[in-house]
This record gives sequence, structure tokens and C-alpha cells, in this order.
Amino acid sequence: MKAASGLIQKVWSYAHVLKDDGLAFLDYTEQITYLLFLKMAWEQRATSIEYGIPPNCTWEYLSGNINTSTLTKRYQKILKTLSEQPGLLGLIFTKPQSKINDPAKLRRLIEMIDSENWSSLDVDVKGEIYEGLLSKNAEDVRGGAGQYFTPRPVIRAIVEAMQPASTMKIADPACGTGGFLLAAFDWLKDRTKDSKEERFLRNRALHGSELVSSVARLCAMNLYLHGIGADPARPVVSIGDSLSKKSPAVDMVLTNPPFGKKSSITIISDGRKAERDEISYDRSEFWATTSNKQLNFVQHVYSMLKPGGRAAMVIPDNVLFEAGAGEKIRRALLQFGDVHTLLRLPTGIWYSTGVNANVLFFDKSPSIEKNIWVYDLRTNKNFTQRRNPIDSTHLSDFVKCYKPLNRKHRVEGECFRRYSYEDILKRDKANWDIFWLKNESQENTENLPRPDILASEIMALLEEAIVEFRAVEKTLKRDSSQ
Repeated sequence: MKAASGLIQKVWSYAHVLKDDGLAFLDYTEQITYLLFLKMAWEQRATSIEYGIPPNCTWEYLSGNINTSTLTKRYQKILKTLSEQPGLLGLIFTKPQSKINDPAKLRRLIEMIDSENWSSLDVDVKGEIYEGLLSKNAEDVRGGAGQYFTPRPVIRAIVEAMQPASTMKIADPACGTGGFLLAAFDWLKDRTKDSKEERFLRNRALHGSELVSSVARLCAMNLYLHGIGADPARPVVSIGDSLSKKSPAVDMVLTNPPFGKKSSITIISDGRKAERDEISYDRSEFWATTSNKQLNFVQHVYSMLKPGGRAAMVIPDNVLFEAGAGEKIRRALLQFGDVHTLLRLPTGIWYSTGVNANVLFFDKSPSIEKNIWVYDLRTNKNFTQRRNPIDSTHLSDFVKCYKPLNRKHRVEGECFRRYSYEDILKRDKANWDIFWLKNESQENTENLPRPDILASEIMALLEEAIVEFRAVEKTLKRDSSQ
């Protein structure tokens, strides 16, 4: 029996043929997953999962009469019919386009997919093969695909630390291809007590939002092939800007909002009217008015939680130290919430270079201990995507130190330190960018960060300064006109 990795490579190798037709890797992934979805759904038609695919849209119908001259038209008609279906199925095929214009190549691809019984493998084909394609797609950094893909070992460690319960409602307001939602599902699927809890898990527990429609389709397809969200009355994924309005309250948020601070939209919290040329959302429940989308996601995630709800979100370093709105948000979060853990992630684990990120854990409840525990997985760590990728073993000590079952039993160690709210609030701008380990690599100037990483960090600081200057400029203009 072939290993999943071999099948992933076999499917992915065909990308180079389609690339000759001008298809980017993101387009390729979308096209091939349309076909993989139909084949897997056909193989699983006898299971208890009801896919609801019309008879004239099944894999058998597509592959049964593979006449090259009519194949392209038949495939296009299938895509159009599926786009008109209700629920998640319609979302998967929203405004579909067959970008494989050569009928001979389409026929070759169908024959290749048809030659495998994908669901008979003794691995989770719906997970490993599909996730493998998404991982391959994420390597296309030039196409921007990597921003939608959080390293899976990091996601699994976060879910293990958070330990969601089977009766919880769990959301990701920037779900990308669905990594957090699937990890939560994998954690819970063997922990449901009865069929009622299992139905709740598959149809009501999870919800994701995604701004980019093509990525939302990949997410919907990923969830659908895992048997999640088959109820058309309860869509599991929605397309749109989750920051535009308050979301229904949930028990847990697991998310990695998009990196990059620049945004054309300002979210207003203080009731002022938007400028004439300003695109804005009114979110009166937010603590600070800002166009920094990362800071706005922090506020949005807090607003999504039920009282006592819990969140884990990936944030870039600038959220830890940014002045102005950043400082105001950090102080408010310490005042109203329980910010209890910060995981400093290593560089080199992302598909984009020069990314410094962290995982922030907080609850929507007043803090009793008033301490932030910081785990440093960055200093003196060296990971790369190809030669030394991060895996679950690198994160096991963090999960152990986190003490998922009882945080009161935490103990300080070399990489894990406790800092009181009182001490943090005394720091300049209530800065959370905390580190204590000696960076051995920077004792030798030959081991300083690469120029592109330094340039990226400098650009981030310059962009931050420009945002602040523009805010001051708008205030001065508004005051002078009154």
C-alpha cells in the first residue's frame, strides 16, 4: 500500500504540467481538489455522511464517459450545478471556473485520480493527503499562499494545551484552510460521549470565517471531506471580513489572523464619524480606534468570547510592544481579561521569511493570579522549512509546562518564567516583549540575522511609525477645521 507522502508527490508532480498553462499553485490546488473532492465523496457514498451530490454531478458520471471532445463541457456543467447547491456544498463550488482548458490534460488528470482508491489507505486520506497538498501549496510564497498555512505541529500543540470540550462552540475568525478547526475536530472526535455529542461536533460546534473566497472554498472542502458541516442549514464556513461586525459568542477561539499591519479600513471604537475618504467599521465594544488589523483582531477575539471563554491566537511581535492603540489594548486586556500565557515561537517555521510570532493565551474573565507565564521557544533555536522543520516533539515541553489540566501547578524553568501584571504595567508602554535567555548566536557577528530579516523588521517599524504619523495628521486636520 502506498504511503500518503508518495500519493501527495504523485498528485503534486502534475502541477508542473498545469503550470505550463499559466496556473499558479493556488489555482492548481483549487482545480485538483475539485476533482479529488468528487472522487473521495464517491468512494464514501456508502458511509453515514450525506454529501447530497446530484446524480449528474458525481465522479461516476464525470469519469464514466471520458470522451475528450465533450469532457470539458461536461465538467463545466457539473461545476455550475454544484455551485447552485445549498449549504457547504454550494460554498465549496462558489463561482467555480475550470482553468484546465486543454481537454487532454483534464482527461489525464481524471484518469490519474481514478486509478487510486484514496479512502482505502490506512491513513487519514482526508487529512494527510489533502493537508499535504495544502502544505505544498503554502510553499508558493510568491503567490502569497503561505500566509494561510499555520505549521500543523504548532496548531496541534495549541489545541492540546487548550483541550476543548465536546460541548463547546469553537470559532476561528481567520480560518484560512481550516487547520485550527480540523485540529479541534481531531482532538474531540474520540472524546464525544454519545451520538448526540458527535452530531453537535460535526454540525454545530465549529465555525470559521475567511475573507478570501478561494481560500474559504479550500477550507470548506477540507471540512466537508472530514464529514463536518453536512447540514446545509448551518454553514460551517462563511466568506467575509469578520472584523466588520460583532460575531456570535463562543466558548473558544483558536486563530492565526493574517500577518501584515497595513489595512485600508479603520475600526472606530470611540463614536467619532469617519473621515470623508475613510473606509471604516463601527465597533463600539472595542477599546481603541485603529487601522492596524492585527490589533483589531485581538479586540475582536476578546469580543467573540462568552464570559469565561478562552482564546489562543497567533500574533506577531509588534502586538507586544506597539505604542498608541497597542498600549491601550494591552492595558485593557490585562484589566478585563486573564492574560496568562505567552509562547514565543521560533523563526524559520513559516513559509514567509523574517516572521517573529507568538501565541497569546487569554480568558474572558478577571485574572486571579495576575501573572503572565512566558515560554521562550525562540532564543537559540534554529528551524528551517526543509532541513530542520519544527515537529510535535519540539513543542511537547511547552504543553507539559502549560499544565492544561491545572495551571496552578506550573513551575518556573529555564525556558518558562512568570511575570506579574504589576511589573509588566511598569514597563515602557506596558511592553509584553519579554525575554531573558542569552542569545548565543549574536555573540558572533557572523551569526546575526540575515539582511532580509533585518530589512523586514526595519520595514515593520517604519510602517508602524507611518501609521502613527497619519493618525496624528488626521487629528490635527480635524481639530483645525472645527
